[in-house]
Amino acid sequence: MEADLLDIRAGIKAGRYVNEATVSQGIVQRLLNTLGWPVYDTEIVAPEYSLGTRRADYALCHPPREPVILIEVKQVGQSKGADRQLFEYAFHRGVSMAILTDGQEWNFFLPTEQGDYSERQLYKLDILERDPQQAESSFKRYLEYDAVRSGQAIESARSDYRDAARKRQAKRTLPDAWARLIESRDELLIELVADKVEDLCGVRPDLDAVASFLRQQAPAGSERADASAPKKPRRTARPTPTSDAPKSAGYELYGERHGARNATDVLVKVFREFADRDSSFLERFAALPKHGRKRRYLARTREELYPGSPQLVGNAHEVRLRWWVDTHASKSGIATRIKMACEVAGARYGKDLVVNLG
Repeated sequence: MEADLLDIRAGIKAGRYVNEATVSQGIVQRLLNTLGWPVYDTEIVAPEYSLGTRRADYALCHPPREPVILIEVKQVGQSKGADRQLFEYAFHRGVSMAILTDGQEWNFFLPTEQGDYSERQLYKLDILERDPQQAESSFKRYLEYDAVRSGQAIESARSDYRDAARKRQAKRTLPDAWARLIESRDELLIELVADKVEDLCGVRPDLDAVASFLRQQAPAGSERADASAPKKPRRTARPTPTSDAPKSAGYELYGERHGARNATDVLVKVFREFADRDSSFLERFAALPKHGRKRRYLARTREELYPGSPQLVGNAHEVRLRWWVDTHASKSGIATRIKMACEVAGARYGKDLVVNLG
């Protein structure tokens, strides 16, 4: 087949295929023959196959007279816009695969799959651009006679289509995922930005400043509200009953309120509270399999908290003798550490423990 493809490529470049008939006979039939199709058996390779008031250039049948693939042939360079017509042929007949080709470009469609018709295009092969060995592999995967008869070709095509559909869905979701990461001030994202700033200028920024910067980068409309909709006049809110949560930096644990100087102080005091109530708390927290991206949140030494970043050891606070907690974090990062502590301690964050990070 590689020799056939090389000769066809040379013919296309030389302008040998001057109309649909020469493409049909000199390229399509030639490749079908090489792929094992009995091109002279018109019950299997049916030319000018009738589809009501229309005709497909070829219907490849299995069993005989039962089309499984339709092929529409156009003059070289004239296939644009013909895909919709071919798609309609195949869709209304429930044919598994449809192929549109001008000899040079081969477009493979799965008409019965889900999605917009343009999304049901499985594969595009340009035999001038692809290496002959790659082109041969693709033709054999989707169009070899034995593979079509066994059902393997159609199954391979459907598997490849589902994989492509999943990739399209993931690509469509990227903007929303990015917006949500920014809105939530994800700790990993904050750490990545802070690391890059430090790499570029040698100074590590305050993580709350990084979180504030990311919040300002949120795309318009990312708050899930339609910015173009007319705004309703704001009503002056009536004073509402306040909760028992601390109003300045501090925390309330099992109904008992404690003050704190700032968010870091809240973190350290909460860890001490849980350690006082359960002597195994610190060991169990330290044993968690995952802490931060690069560091542990709790360790026996300050150096263990900041491997490769000795300049950060001053951010460690001693919770208990020979137990150090990492406080180099934004407020959202501190909240993450406290939530993890609640899970280890068996306390309900927001109920048994209410915090205000100031």
